[in-house]
Amino acid sequence: MKAALLSFLIFLSLAQDNRAYPFDWKTLHEKADKMTKKEAMEASLKDPLSLENKYILGLVYLNLRKDKEAQEIFSSLLADNPAMTEAKWGMAEALRRQHDVIESKKLLDKILKASPGFAPALITLAYIRYTEMDFEAAVKLAGKVLEGEPGETDLSNRVRAYLMMGGAKGMIAHYGGPLSKIVNGTAVFPNLKKAERLQPESAPVLFGLGSFYFLAPALAGGDLDRAQDYLEKAVNADPLFADAYVRLGQLYKIQGDIKKYAEYLEKALEIDPQNELARDIKSGRCKFICKGKD
Repeated sequence: MKAALLSFLIFLSLAQDNRAYPFDWKTLHEKADKMTKKEAMEASLKDPLSLENKYILGLVYLNLRKDKEAQEIFSSLLADNPAMTEAKWGMAEALRRQHDVIESKKLLDKILKASPGFAPALITLAYIRYTEMDFEAAVKLAGKVLEGEPGETDLSNRVRAYLMMGGAKGMIAHYGGPLSKIVNGTAVFPNLKKAERLQPESAPVLFGLGSFYFLAPALAGGDLDRAQDYLEKAVNADPLFADAYVRLGQLYKIQGDIKKYAEYLEKALEIDPQNELARDIKSGRCKFICKGKD
């Protein structure tokens, strides 16, 4: 009886320590991308000791932009597994989305010191650097993800790396001289198309291409009709995608529909009151490009 009890306690200890057995985060990320909230919750309730199921639930919450709920899940995982890299990243990503950049960067620094190639952390930090307007750093971080073989990261983070590479190079071209516009500007569209080939229906991909067609000069491929098509698909695919509402609102503005511009800008701020792009456009600072600025 004592032996059986001891075996059970050892098993329970192992089940609660993600370092006691392989934790295939890449497979879990891809599994989460295909799951509904209901499916993830049912799986977690069915086996409450499963770190995998709990982690997937946190990922699903992130996919649904339920960032506070995701933070609670990752916080719970860390309470029992303080060394769990994946949960640290989940917490860092949830904090970034809620604009707590200082705490997010503290966690990311710890993760990347221990695991320099951990793709989710590289992408999260790349987004932070982008909003800080350190576009060169964002390119380098995305490049680290893309340097590896496709199987070294999950599909969604590889797509995000291509999108970040394209977006950050576009901003470098915007602020650079003629040579930069040629070198970096011509790299934008190919990276976006690589992302599209991997996840053509992804809201971030639709947003990236819509933004390109909106912001690029006509000679470089700009096309307002295609921009509108992609951006409308982006908000339909993800009704809580604040950035997509901002760019779509800007497009309506240059078409002369000021009412829709104001409506979409306020919609973005209603979803995310601290959204960097919406606040930048509304303030008139236009760090992230205001096409059609008065």
